[in-house]
Amino acid sequence: MLENLTDKLQSIARKITGQSRFTEENISDAMREVRIALIEADVALPVVKFFIEKVKERALGADVLKSVSPGDAIIKIVQDELTELMGPESSPLNLSSKPPSIILMAGLQGSGKTTTSAKLAKVLSDQKKKVLLVSADVYRPAAIDQLKTLAESLKIDCFDSSIKDKPVNIAKASIDFAKKHFHDVVIFDTAGRTAVDIEMMKEIKALHKELHPSETLFVVDAMQGQDAVNTAKAFNDALELTGIILTKVDGDSRGGAALSAKHIIGKPIKYVGLSEKVTGIEPFYPDRLASRILGMGDIVGLVEEAQKNIDQKEAQKLAEKVQSGKNFDLEDFKNQIMQMKKMGGVGALMDKMPAQLMGQAQQKINPEDGDKSLIQIEAIINSMTPTERKEPDIIKAKRKIRIAEGSGTKVQDINRLLTQYEQMRKMMKLFSKGGLSKMMRGFAGKFPGMR
Repeated sequence: MLENLTDKLQSIARKITGQSRFTEENISDAMREVRIALIEADVALPVVKFFIEKVKERALGADVLKSVSPGDAIIKIVQDELTELMGPESSPLNLSSKPPSIILMAGLQGSGKTTTSAKLAKVLSDQKKKVLLVSADVYRPAAIDQLKTLAESLKIDCFDSSIKDKPVNIAKASIDFAKKHFHDVVIFDTAGRTAVDIEMMKEIKALHKELHPSETLFVVDAMQGQDAVNTAKAFNDALELTGIILTKVDGDSRGGAALSAKHIIGKPIKYVGLSEKVTGIEPFYPDRLASRILGMGDIVGLVEEAQKNIDQKEAQKLAEKVQSGKNFDLEDFKNQIMQMKKMGGVGALMDKMPAQLMGQAQQKINPEDGDKSLIQIEAIINSMTPTERKEPDIIKAKRKIRIAEGSGTKVQDINRLLTQYEQMRKMMKLFSKGGLSKMMRGFAGKFPGMR
């Protein structure tokens, strides 16, 4: 998402960098290009107009320090205004009501509402909340079964509704069930339609009246762009929304929905869906997305992802092993691959890098090839015996053939893996001798998926 907008804004900043100061002329030229970039990103026209006026007003009124170039100044102004446009701050869920707090999920069919309900339940469950998932989608075939299957995989309670029940009756029964079983939160998944219609609005209004939810969240596909925002506005006019969840932001969406939603609807984006995995959801931080749009990356998000997904005990054990001078073996190598997969793979990591670093990485790494390489490495190492993993030097021609057949790969793939492993082992030796700076210099080009 947003790659084209990022490239355009960086190009505009570079042009202004060559200017000695802001003038009406160079600001007007820059804003003309920003306007085109935002329209191409499918941002709603009223939002484009509002944003351009705010940036222009600040740029022409800015007393830019002599030590700051106009290029740096315009980046700062655009970053601040993007953050303000989308936020300006993150908006946590309101779960302060007397238990159970009720979250009503609304949206069109195909927006990812059911999967998002399960993802949100996982987030709250990880926060030690007792969650009940409820489906009132009695129209879409297998919708109730889908939610039950997701709930079972996450070990989260799911109310036993039926397509024979009326949605309002499901609402009454599920809340009674939640109170009796001391659930902290009920997430209520409603039916979607292919378009906004009168019957749909009647039904969700009745559910809202029955449930008195603390949160009414509109789930919308980010790939719909302006259409997504218009649909959300129609829902908000009929039903008082408290927030929005954007799904599929990891796809080919141009960013229009994210940039337009708050200004048009007046409601905050609370979460964004990043992948089809049940862990593929995170709180929406306007300042972080603004930084990513401007090519600055999301280092805070990257660190949080590492803290959440990396096994700290395993990391400590490896550090102690390396520092003691013990050999870094293929089992250790595989564990590092597994940690990277937990963080979303090569593509997810690169997406949060600053543009300059990502550009350098993309010259050597194709994210798709990198993610395939992680899977392949895991398969190859799993096809080895415990002795081979601990003593890779014994892996010669016959063993390579056997490992290749067992992992569905070629001998060349085994050779490539062993070369990558050997490079990593050398770096670990440097690390054990205190040669961290040498290790960092040697790291470029030494991990999976390289061209």
